[in-house]
Amino acid sequence: MARPQMNPVVTRVTERIIERSRETRADYLRRMDAASQSGAGRAKLSCANWAHAFAGQTLADKLTAMDGSKPNLGIVTAYNDMLSAHQPFERFPAVIREAVRQVGATAQVAGGTPAMCDGVTQGRPGMELSLFSRDVIAMSTGVALTHDAFDAALMLGVCDKIVPGLFMGALAFGHLPVVFAPAGPMPSGIPNAEKARVRALYAQNKVDRATLLQSEVGSYHSPGTCTFYGTANSNQMMMELAGLHLPSTAFVHPDTGLRDALTAAAGKRAVELARSGKGRMADVIDEKSIVNMIVALLATGGSTNHAIHLVAMARAAGILIDWTDMDELSSVTPLLARVYPNGSADVNAFQAAGGVAFVARELAQGGHIHSDVTTIMGEGIEAYFQEPSLVDGELVWRDGVAESLDLDILRPASDPFQKDGGLRLVQGDLGRAVIKVSAVKPENRIVEAPAAVFESQEDALAAFKAGELNRDVVVVLRFQGPRANGMPELHSLSPALSVLQDKGFKVAFVTDGRMSGASGKTPAAIHVSPEALAGGPLAHIQDGDIIRLDAEAGVLTTVGGLDLNTRPAAPRRAAYAESSRWGYGRELFGAFRHVVTTAEEGATVCFARSEF
Repeated sequence: MARPQMNPVVTRVTERIIERSRETRADYLRRMDAASQSGAGRAKLSCANWAHAFAGQTLADKLTAMDGSKPNLGIVTAYNDMLSAHQPFERFPAVIREAVRQVGATAQVAGGTPAMCDGVTQGRPGMELSLFSRDVIAMSTGVALTHDAFDAALMLGVCDKIVPGLFMGALAFGHLPVVFAPAGPMPSGIPNAEKARVRALYAQNKVDRATLLQSEVGSYHSPGTCTFYGTANSNQMMMELAGLHLPSTAFVHPDTGLRDALTAAAGKRAVELARSGKGRMADVIDEKSIVNMIVALLATGGSTNHAIHLVAMARAAGILIDWTDMDELSSVTPLLARVYPNGSADVNAFQAAGGVAFVARELAQGGHIHSDVTTIMGEGIEAYFQEPSLVDGELVWRDGVAESLDLDILRPASDPFQKDGGLRLVQGDLGRAVIKVSAVKPENRIVEAPAAVFESQEDALAAFKAGELNRDVVVVLRFQGPRANGMPELHSLSPALSVLQDKGFKVAFVTDGRMSGASGKTPAAIHVSPEALAGGPLAHIQDGDIIRLDAEAGVLTTVGGLDLNTRPAAPRRAAYAESSRWGYGRELFGAFRHVVTTAEEGATVCFARSEF
């Protein structure tokens, strides 16, 4: 079947990435080829090594392993029952072990990774470890797989930093087939609009904490991923379009027979790939699949956090991308989905309307993504137009819906919500930053107003509560970058900024920190690079300076002829600088803050600065 002609901008950006990455990608593939040629892990292990690896297994699994020709699957799990999305992983290894025994193979939990919940640490000191946890997860994945006793690997993870970290760590073992298996979302709770309304009322002291807690518990109420379209669910969309999931598995609920069948099938598929010698992760993840991941994110109004994560994830495969690439792809990517916070629906409604299979087919048939890619299902993207179901207890794949079942949630590429994607680059004398506009009304995308400068969320919220921000204002929160304090999410400010905007004021937010995967209706220029602590322009801004944020024109600049270079940089407050170094485990990450790369370089410690 003839494939559609590619959008010329997508082709141009892909070719530019290929050329930019020529040396680093070739070096990565040389290393993966060498690892492949060294043979199966079990063939390299001595008898004593192999005995150690299986000493704790069942007798039946030991006999299978002793055969020497049966594949052994390594499971890396981010299970804990603090994260609702990861709680179901407690039982997944048993499901996988039994499934692969049926096909004459074995499976072992090779290791676990940490998995912290941003929803718990929002506004707390622990959030300053959140971004760094991604690289710890990558390293933990490397430690798990470095036993070198595996013919394929299965990654169990869903949430914000966990999937990017697993992705990066698994690519260090890209000579193996790697399959990602999600847990799925929780059932829908109270409507998202109601949750946002109660949060706004609480920010204004119009409802008490008990009312807020009742609302939040109604939103986050059972095992499974949170149902808004933040970083966790953006992860799942991208893993599907990267070809690392079984098709349309992202948004199947955890406690269902279908989820268990998909988990078992993921293990069996990894074994099939190991036996065939095909489907290496190094071959699945290439320049085209990275572009497909970016486009899928843009087409669905996904998380701003991936402007950072995707850079680090691609670099793990020797592929170099930047925010200019994302901005150009966004300019020609149709916005196909409106899922909270970019609309009122949640991911369950998105899945019911057509879900990932509909998005994949629309993007492929419109020439917005590359169809000629390798996936864990084989050659081509077409398998991802299908959806699974159980028929008499058997897993069956069928074509997804041809038309959206709810045009308020999901639209075809021929009639999108808007003709460009949800992420844009803004730049000027304040540096380079990204802004997500898919949830920002057009009349709010251009703001020119005096700056109110802060160095902590607490100070900004105190000014809001005191009524000091009841005006047209650009709230600047600096010294929040990766070198300063680990680049925490600043989502605690979202309700306050929304209240100011609802009062009729022109409001914008500018920061060298992160906002959230759930960035909402207030325009926010985030990830400003270079960061203030590294001498970036934000360190020179003063209260009252006029700042212009124009998301339409891609501008982030001062107004009135200011020469920021003539001003001394504001020193970071000593007390705050000290507080961000100690307590809540932050002292353990001092070395990370010294060597971490910039936000546009992925804010990573896994690759030396000289390699970028």
